[in-house]
Amino acid sequence: MGRGRATTVLIGLSGGTFLYTTAEALPIGLLLPMAADLAVSPADVGMLVTAYGAVVMVASVPLTALVRRVPRRRLLSALLAGFVVCNAVTVVASSFAVLLAARMATAATHALFWAVVVPAAAELFRPGLRGRVVAVVFAGGNVALALGVPGGIWLGERAGWRASFLAVSGLGAVVFVVVAALLPATRPDQGHATRGATPDARRFWLLTTVAVLATAGAIAAYTYVALFVTEHTAMAATSVGAILLARGVASVLGILAVGVLVDRNPWLALTATVALQSLALLGLYALGHRPVAAVVLIALAGLAFAAFTATLGGLVLQVAPGRSDIAAATVSAAVNVGITAGAFVGGLTLPSHGVHRTVLIGALLSVVAVVLALGERRLAHPARAGATPDSPATATPALVAPRCAGPQLR
Repeated sequence: MGRGRATTVLIGLSGGTFLYTTAEALPIGLLLPMAADLAVSPADVGMLVTAYGAVVMVASVPLTALVRRVPRRRLLSALLAGFVVCNAVTVVASSFAVLLAARMATAATHALFWAVVVPAAAELFRPGLRGRVVAVVFAGGNVALALGVPGGIWLGERAGWRASFLAVSGLGAVVFVVVAALLPATRPDQGHATRGATPDARRFWLLTTVAVLATAGAIAAYTYVALFVTEHTAMAATSVGAILLARGVASVLGILAVGVLVDRNPWLALTATVALQSLALLGLYALGHRPVAAVVLIALAGLAFAAFTATLGGLVLQVAPGRSDIAAATVSAAVNVGITAGAFVGGLTLPSHGVHRTVLIGALLSVVAVVLALGERRLAHPARAGATPDSPATATPALVAPRCAGPQLR
């Protein structure tokens, strides 16, 4: 496959992560116009986001196992076609029930897309470029948070919320054409990214636990960042958009920067990104009353979390104990567990202890994740000590010798 064609497909897959992330988050910014148009409460519209996340969390692994024999081009094309149709139904939905059904169907395609997109993208290039390749895929999701969601909200406020979903559906059709026409028609059990380069079940489940804790820490702090900025930092509400934009830009930079490190030393990348998140949140807790420090630390926390999510994908391709798509689906579900848990813990903390303590909770969860990530060496070294020279435990990992990543996260 020519490099130009591979690059075009990679951009298309990154466009898919951009659109899925945008579509998932749009109801948050369009909550009030959607509620008014559908004659329901804002809490009902909020359920569109909750139900979406629940579907992704529950369905990722079983759906991926169900379609494990379907060739990737056929599967990804079908998922993107489903994305286009479901968002088109959202545009014309006349009742909340129809809208909810369309959103849950979109979430089902989301769950499968994030499980398959990582190995599919990695297969386009040689193993030594996995980190940079998957970083590009994940950059799409972070560009969505920085530009796609604000742009969709801007369009929805001026042309109606349905116009935002119509634009998402239309762009989805373009991505569908690119993937359907150019992605190689390979079997799902072929290629260097089909299974982990150095399979290790213990390290994989450690990775999954770190994913839950680090994500919960990030979300516990981020969910109420607007309240933190206005109440604790005492900045104007009009500054929130600019601060979130700065965080989004930093997130993209974090993903692009971590790709090379993940190719060379993925576990160091994991530990470093979670440690950076811990330091940023601890700093925000201590210095968040100072506007300049608050802005810098919020952006730094965004950079760290984005780089962390990209690192997850590279490590999935290294230590997956079985098929990499099933492993990616498992980590994607873990990230969604972390999102739900982080928002829940933050919500419990806020009324009794204030928004300042939600940041501290996020920092402490991140610190625990760092401690676990450091424990990876205890799992890796005994395996190497008893290995033979030709065993997988002593073989040079494909991600290190010749990555980057996976979820929604979310």
